[in-house]
Amino acid sequence: MHPDTLAADAELAALARQVREGVGRLSWRMRAEAGQSGPGPAVLAVLSRLYRAGTQTPTELAEAERLQPQSLTRILASLTTRGLVTRTPDPDDGRRSRISITPDGLALLREYSAHRERWLASAMESALSPTERQLLKLAAELLVRVADA
Repeated sequence: MHPDTLAADAELAALARQVREGVGRLSWRMRAEAGQSGPGPAVLAVLSRLYRAGTQTPTELAEAERLQPQSLTRILASLTTRGLVTRTPDPDDGRRSRISITPDGLALLREYSAHRERWLASAMESALSPTERQLLKLAAELLVRVADA
Protein backbone atom coordinates (compact mmCIF):
# COMPACT_ATOMS: atom_id res chain seq x y z
CA MET A 1 0.00 0.00 0.00
CA HIS A 2 1.25 3.48 -0.84
CA PRO A 3 2.47 5.60 2.12
CA ASP A 4 0.03 8.39 1.23
CA THR A 5 -2.86 5.90 1.35
CA LEU A 6 -1.74 4.67 4.77
CA ALA A 7 -1.54 8.25 6.06
CA ALA A 8 -4.99 9.06 4.67
CA ASP A 9 -6.42 5.87 6.22
CA ALA A 10 -4.88 6.73 9.59
CA GLU A 11 -6.16 10.30 9.36
CA LEU A 12 -9.67 9.10 8.50
CA ALA A 13 -9.57 6.57 11.36
CA ALA A 14 -8.50 9.32 13.78
CA LEU A 15 -11.32 11.58 12.54
CA ALA A 16 -13.83 8.73 12.94
CA ARG A 17 -12.65 8.23 16.53
CA GLN A 18 -12.98 11.96 17.29
CA VAL A 19 -16.48 12.16 15.80
CA ARG A 20 -17.61 9.00 17.64
CA GLU A 21 -16.24 10.32 20.92
CA GLY A 22 -17.75 13.79 20.47
CA VAL A 23 -21.16 12.51 19.43
CA GLY A 24 -21.13 9.90 22.20
CA ARG A 25 -20.17 12.38 24.90
CA LEU A 26 -22.75 14.90 23.71
CA SER A 27 -25.44 12.21 23.63
CA TRP A 28 -24.51 11.07 27.15
CA ARG A 29 -24.52 14.65 28.43
CA MET A 30 -27.91 15.42 26.89
CA ARG A 31 -29.40 12.30 28.51
CA ALA A 32 -27.86 13.30 31.84
CA GLU A 33 -29.30 16.82 31.53
CA ALA A 34 -32.76 15.35 30.91
CA GLY A 35 -32.60 13.73 34.33
CA GLN A 36 -34.10 10.51 35.58
CA SER A 37 -37.66 11.59 34.90
CA GLY A 38 -37.30 11.48 31.12
CA PRO A 39 -38.32 8.52 29.00
CA GLY A 40 -35.66 5.91 28.34
CA PRO A 41 -33.80 5.64 25.03
CA ALA A 42 -35.90 2.73 23.73
CA VAL A 43 -39.16 4.54 24.52
CA LEU A 44 -37.87 7.67 22.79
CA ALA A 45 -36.79 5.61 19.79
CA VAL A 46 -40.24 4.05 19.43
CA LEU A 47 -42.10 7.35 19.85
CA SER A 48 -39.72 9.10 17.46
CA ARG A 49 -40.11 6.37 14.85
CA LEU A 50 -43.90 6.57 15.07
CA TYR A 51 -43.75 10.34 14.76
CA ARG A 52 -41.37 10.31 11.77
CA ALA A 53 -42.61 7.23 9.91
CA GLY A 54 -46.26 7.16 10.95
CA THR A 55 -48.27 4.10 11.92
CA GLN A 56 -46.20 0.91 12.06
CA THR A 57 -46.66 -2.74 12.87
CA PRO A 58 -44.77 -4.08 15.88
CA THR A 59 -42.54 -6.06 13.50
CA GLU A 60 -41.69 -2.91 11.53
CA LEU A 61 -40.90 -1.07 14.77
CA ALA A 62 -38.71 -3.87 16.11
CA GLU A 63 -36.75 -4.11 12.85
CA ALA A 64 -36.36 -0.36 12.41
CA GLU A 65 -35.18 0.21 15.97
CA ARG A 66 -33.23 -3.06 16.24
CA LEU A 67 -35.21 -4.14 19.28
CA GLN A 68 -35.95 -7.68 20.36
CA PRO A 69 -39.67 -8.47 19.99
CA GLN A 70 -39.93 -9.24 23.73
CA SER A 71 -38.44 -5.86 24.64
CA LEU A 72 -40.75 -4.08 22.23
CA THR A 73 -43.77 -5.91 23.65
CA ARG A 74 -42.98 -4.54 27.13
CA ILE A 75 -42.37 -1.03 25.78
CA LEU A 76 -45.62 -1.02 23.79
CA ALA A 77 -47.61 -2.33 26.77
CA SER A 78 -46.26 0.51 28.92
CA LEU A 79 -46.84 3.14 26.24
CA THR A 80 -50.38 1.89 25.61
CA THR A 81 -51.20 1.91 29.34
CA ARG A 82 -49.89 5.48 29.60
CA GLY A 83 -51.96 6.56 26.58
CA LEU A 84 -48.90 7.47 24.51
CA VAL A 85 -49.64 5.04 21.66
CA THR A 86 -52.71 3.27 20.34
CA ARG A 87 -52.93 -0.25 18.98
CA THR A 88 -55.54 -0.98 16.31
CA PRO A 89 -56.18 -4.10 14.23
CA ASP A 90 -54.52 -4.13 10.81
CA PRO A 91 -57.34 -3.80 8.25
CA ASP A 92 -55.45 -6.09 5.84
CA ASP A 93 -54.57 -8.79 8.38
CA GLY A 94 -56.59 -9.05 11.59
CA ARG A 95 -53.82 -11.05 13.27
CA ARG A 96 -51.53 -8.02 13.16
CA SER A 97 -51.89 -4.70 14.89
CA ARG A 98 -50.88 -1.20 13.88
CA ILE A 99 -49.27 1.17 16.37
CA SER A 100 -49.75 4.96 16.25
CA ILE A 101 -48.49 7.77 18.44
CA THR A 102 -51.23 9.65 20.31
CA PRO A 103 -51.39 13.41 20.91
CA ASP A 104 -50.13 12.73 24.47
CA GLY A 105 -47.22 10.72 23.07
CA LEU A 106 -46.37 13.51 20.66
CA ALA A 107 -46.58 16.07 23.49
CA LEU A 108 -44.17 13.99 25.61
CA LEU A 109 -41.75 13.66 22.70
CA ARG A 110 -41.89 17.38 21.95
CA GLU A 111 -41.43 18.35 25.62
CA TYR A 112 -38.42 16.07 26.00
CA SER A 113 -36.88 17.32 22.74
CA ALA A 114 -37.50 20.96 23.64
CA HIS A 115 -35.87 20.50 27.06
CA ARG A 116 -32.75 18.94 25.51
CA GLU A 117 -32.58 21.55 22.76
CA ARG A 118 -32.83 24.40 25.31
CA TRP A 119 -29.91 22.91 27.25
CA LEU A 120 -27.88 22.40 24.06
CA ALA A 121 -28.56 25.93 22.79
CA SER A 122 -27.46 27.36 26.13
CA ALA A 123 -24.31 25.22 26.16
CA MET A 124 -23.43 26.25 22.60
CA GLU A 125 -24.00 29.92 23.40
CA SER A 126 -21.71 29.83 26.42
CA ALA A 127 -18.99 27.55 24.99
CA LEU A 128 -18.74 28.60 21.32
CA SER A 129 -18.00 31.80 19.45
CA PRO A 130 -20.33 32.88 16.63
CA THR A 131 -17.80 31.55 14.09
CA GLU A 132 -17.60 28.22 15.91
CA ARG A 133 -21.39 27.99 15.92
CA GLN A 134 -21.37 28.46 12.13
CA LEU A 135 -18.79 25.68 11.81
CA LEU A 136 -20.93 23.47 14.05
CA LYS A 137 -23.92 24.16 11.80
CA LEU A 138 -21.95 22.87 8.83
CA ALA A 139 -20.70 19.88 10.84
CA ALA A 140 -24.26 19.04 11.90
CA GLU A 141 -25.37 19.02 8.26
CA LEU A 142 -22.46 16.73 7.40
CA LEU A 143 -23.25 14.37 10.28
CA VAL A 144 -26.83 14.02 9.01
CA ARG A 145 -25.49 13.26 5.53
CA VAL A 146 -23.11 10.62 6.93
CA ALA A 147 -25.91 9.08 9.01
CA ASP A 148 -28.14 8.87 5.92
CA ALA A 149 -25.39 7.39 3.70
